[in-house]
Amino acid sequence: MAFTAKDVAALREKTGCGMMDCKKALAAADGDMEKAIDFLREKGLAAATKKSGRIAAEGVAYAAVNEAGNIAVVIEVNAETDFVAKNADFQAFVKTCADTVMEQNPADVEALLACKASGSEETVDAILKEKILTIGENIKVRRFARFEGVVTSYVHAAGRIGVIAHFDAPAAVAGTDAFKEYAKNVAMQVAAANPLYLNEAAVPAEVIEHEKKILTEQVVNDGKPAAIAEKIVNGRIHKYYKEVCLTDQEYVKDGDLSVQQYTEKTGKELGGEIKILGFVRFEKGEGLEKRTDNFADEVASMVK
Repeated sequence: MAFTAKDVAALREKTGCGMMDCKKALAAADGDMEKAIDFLREKGLAAATKKSGRIAAEGVAYAAVNEAGNIAVVIEVNAETDFVAKNADFQAFVKTCADTVMEQNPADVEALLACKASGSEETVDAILKEKILTIGENIKVRRFARFEGVVTSYVHAAGRIGVIAHFDAPAAVAGTDAFKEYAKNVAMQVAAANPLYLNEAAVPAEVIEHEKKILTEQVVNDGKPAAIAEKIVNGRIHKYYKEVCLTDQEYVKDGDLSVQQYTEKTGKELGGEIKILGFVRFEKGEGLEKRTDNFADEVASMVK
């Protein structure tokens, strides 16, 4: 598979490696981007980044809990510019979408668009099209998630990141201010540390096998004896869990505790067992190509 200079630049953007290293990696991987990333990691040139390939796009990630406190929704709605994302009319539309998800629990974005919007006789799709016309930019409802039960929400940096989290806790515990503070802290942890999985059991076996392969190559390339390679790799896998699993992560507000230990400590203090059941974290523009404008080309096209 051939590759271009644009592919080399894209790989450099994803890994932070030098242009020549990226070119060699793509050549070794026959142009396959994912294999090239693995190649660079095996050589110790690229970090095992969870954000590889993510390019910012405009819009907002919004999260909220309903008035009853038992339904949480996180939604991402995209626009072409940051200026529109800050527009009050756009933000009101995002809230309407979130309220509609809370009330009607649509299966997916297509179903949401077909719903009658919260507080309106029009569908979400009809209101969306009207917003596109009046605001003058393309607007897209990209994704949403919904939890029901013991829940919380958190929005970071005016909509750059939206998080919802789901818990199991006795009613007498869940109703306390102390639990609400704990739940908010967990959501803030998700926003700040960006875990990929809830716990070790949630990490797919194929992901661990892939990670072990990469780490083994790193150990071998470092010149370590094969006899101790497995022990070193197992130690690094343990470190990997602490990076990507929420319950294993170091609690950001107290480095002496893991999130799991913080959860157990809070449960003991409040007199009931607490479990984290799940979380969803949306960061606006994850995986979307950011719009780029070439001013010189635009002027040239206008002259023509």
